[in-house]
Amino acid sequence: MSKSIIATEKAPAAIGPYVQATRVGDLVFTSGQIPLIPETMQLLTGDIKIQAEQVLRNLSAILEAAGASVDTVVKTTCFLKDMNDFVAFNEVYADFFKNSAPARSCVEVARLPKDVLVEVEAIAYVAK
Repeated sequence: MSKSIIATEKAPAAIGPYVQATRVGDLVFTSGQIPLIPETMQLLTGDIKIQAEQVLRNLSAILEAAGASVDTVVKTTCFLKDMNDFVAFNEVYADFFKNSAPARSCVEVARLPKDVLVEVEAIAYVAK
């Protein structure tokens, strides 16, 4: 089984020593995505809903570049700066995964890169 690195200009470039995603066989493992605008690498500011929408757009672009999709995500890990944002985050998340919600962990963390409100990573498969 071979490992390949996934990279797309439709999602933010890595801001550290990591890649956007790694594909091993038919599995895709994304790095955590924060609300960076891919074209400018600037943070999208705003409330949790605005940031979550950008995060999930970035995640979708990476999945597509890997040959996967939102519908083939089997597990996400969601990191929130404040668990009081859980309900608002869930509204955006539920709409994004409306066709097939994956297994998920959602935790509050003390701090996220660039002090954003949300970060999401995913594991998906490439459908044949």
